[in-house]
Amino acid sequence: MISKTFFKETKELLRDGRVRAALVIVLFLLGVAVWISARQYKNINEQYAAAKTAERAVWDNQGEKNPHSAAHYGTYAFKPKYPLSLVDQGVDKYAGTSIFLEAHKRNEAQFSAAADQTGLARFGDLTPDFILLFIIPLLIVLLGYNSFTKEREMGTLTLLKSQGISTWKWVWGKWSALFFPILLITATLFLVAGLVLSNLEDFGVFNWGTLLVMFLVYMAYYAIFTNLVLFISAKAKKSGIALVISLSVWILACLAIPKAASNIAEDRYPYPTRQEFAANVLKDKKEGLDGHNPWSKEAKLLQEKVLKEHGVDSLHQLPFNFDAYRMQKGEEHEAEVYFKHYNYLKDQFANQNRVYRTLATLSPYLPTRFMSMALAHTDYTTHWDFADAAENYRIASQKFLNDNFAENSEYGNWAYQADASFWKQLPAFEYDPPELRTVLAKNASNLGILGIWLLGSFTLLFFTVKTV
Repeated sequence: MISKTFFKETKELLRDGRVRAALVIVLFLLGVAVWISARQYKNINEQYAAAKTAERAVWDNQGEKNPHSAAHYGTYAFKPKYPLSLVDQGVDKYAGTSIFLEAHKRNEAQFSAAADQTGLARFGDLTPDFILLFIIPLLIVLLGYNSFTKEREMGTLTLLKSQGISTWKWVWGKWSALFFPILLITATLFLVAGLVLSNLEDFGVFNWGTLLVMFLVYMAYYAIFTNLVLFISAKAKKSGIALVISLSVWILACLAIPKAASNIAEDRYPYPTRQEFAANVLKDKKEGLDGHNPWSKEAKLLQEKVLKEHGVDSLHQLPFNFDAYRMQKGEEHEAEVYFKHYNYLKDQFANQNRVYRTLATLSPYLPTRFMSMALAHTDYTTHWDFADAAENYRIASQKFLNDNFAENSEYGNWAYQADASFWKQLPAFEYDPPELRTVLAKNASNLGILGIWLLGSFTLLFFTVKTV
């Protein structure tokens, strides 16, 4: 019964010109989106490799220079472009691609793609994740809204019941016929994406296991929509009513609730403005040691402490350059200030995430969106992790430079210059994103909510079987 219903429903779908046109359009859009994303991914990776090499060459070839001058000269930490961003670009467009690392200051990522786009960008980009998250659920609505209502309208439901059909087998046959083309389209997309990525040179952290997990997440998402659309079709009296209700569910789940969740989270746990953040950082900086101000109260206290520890009564008697030592202590104080205020931002981000998780019970879109970005390493969590890694590298670099200044010169000797080969001793910045196991552990709640949606929607459809 299941197979007969499956083949019957499939034939009816293929006979419908509107359905054929919709399938062709979706496949065409997916092909164009993958092609555009693949070219973009390859171009960005080439730019990343060129910029990284060029910036390192600039650093290594500074010539003889005072180490603290080199600290102010600074360098860049570049954020890699990850392979699965080809499928889901996430927040990469807005989060920035590089961070300038310099003495006394923690900078934010800059040079975001969104900043270079025109006003037309507000209409959105044609990307695989847009089609996967919005268009395919809409396609499910188009294909399945009249699955049961047409049987009532054509009078075939009474005939089928008179023949003693197994209702649950009938329903599963319709479910399979509706889900199969979606499975086929999505599997084709992910297979093509995997083949494209695995054939690119230096495709980095891509692996088929992560791609498979992302595919399964989207399959669960589509199964939920399939269940909801069939449930509505089973309960509605007419096809027109079923279509309106199904479209309303799509609008609520994919557009209204995510937007409302964003507004609610921002309202309950707002970020400080850029001006407020900068003012708070500056205030805390002034309350501690300024490495460039030897006459401040904190500098005098540090001087007394160091002289006492080394049992001398003059800075000239210290076995290191106290100026460089003081600047390093100033760096450490400023680093603590930045960690304090950036940790507050991360706490607000975590609080907003809790709001999203709570409201995810109202829409399967939210857990799917967060899981997709996390697996693609294009979510804010990965961006925060990259920013923290860049800051840790900046702090270690400043210590590396200031220690050389302190150990190789005497107090008051600002004329000291490090050898031209010294800069090559600083290790290059490298960042590895979280592994799949870590990503899944951090997103256990999203997986759990998606699982509840999947189980609940199947249960809902199962209990409607007897009333069809």
